[in-house]
Amino acid sequence: MPPSLLVLTNLAAPAEQAARYAALLGAPLHARLVLLHLYHNPVLDPELVTVTTAQAYRSQAETSVALHQLADRLNTPASVEVSVWAAPEAVDEAVRRHKPLLLAMGLSAEQDILDHLLHNQALPVLRATHRPLLLVPAAATAGSRPRRVVLAVDAEEFTPNAATRAVAPLLACWGADFTVVHVAPTAEREAFAGQRALGAVRLSGLLPAATAPMLYESKRMPAATGILQALEDVQADLLVLLARPRSFLGRLFHQSVTAQVLRGSRVPVLLLPVEAPEQPGWMPPMC
Repeated sequence: MPPSLLVLTNLAAPAEQAARYAALLGAPLHARLVLLHLYHNPVLDPELVTVTTAQAYRSQAETSVALHQLADRLNTPASVEVSVWAAPEAVDEAVRRHKPLLLAMGLSAEQDILDHLLHNQALPVLRATHRPLLLVPAAATAGSRPRRVVLAVDAEEFTPNAATRAVAPLLACWGADFTVVHVAPTAEREAFAGQRALGAVRLSGLLPAATAPMLYESKRMPAATGILQALEDVQADLLVLLARPRSFLGRLFHQSVTAQVLRGSRVPVLLLPVEAPEQPGWMPPMC
């Protein structure tokens, strides 16, 4: 049975863009899409309706019709589901049934809506599932399969969790070139931090054994600024960030590198949960 990718959709334009991009990513593995819509009646549950549903409210029947129309436009196998549960519970239940390789959602360009989605949907979903999460900013160019992928990491070793290990074949099937980006906000005492970051990626098993990722180093600039600059210099079309346990179990998107990058990124961002032991003297995490 082909793998699945779970897309959270509110039927807005950014959500459709995320669905189309997820379809592109999964095409080499013949992945099927599951379009999950979190439906809340604006009359019965006004506080549960997110700010992204400012478009005309739909009944459940109308929502189902719109979801099927979206599925038809994707030109890839896709099923649709409507849930009245809150995001963590609805997604957790869908993950148990479909066991998707990753979850995906689109992000609005408006800062208040972006922050709302990050805090109230993306972070709870990441906490509940510990699954890779693809975030597609509205401004992202996402019209083709990734060819140049940037992995922004610190110099700390990491171990991918089970769900992230399962997504490794997806990364491999794109035939992309990979660049490991290490940004040091200050002048580091350790001269080989970038090489350590590169070595950590190689040891993680995320990339195929035959892959020879390049190293891009940037020093004495804020992490988010350095990452965004690297995306431009490398002409990347996908960014991968690590989500460490201390980050996504805490406040991953609160004034974080991840949120700053998402506000300025012209490419989709894939968050990969990892298991990292706490060690004295660890470098600040990239996300």
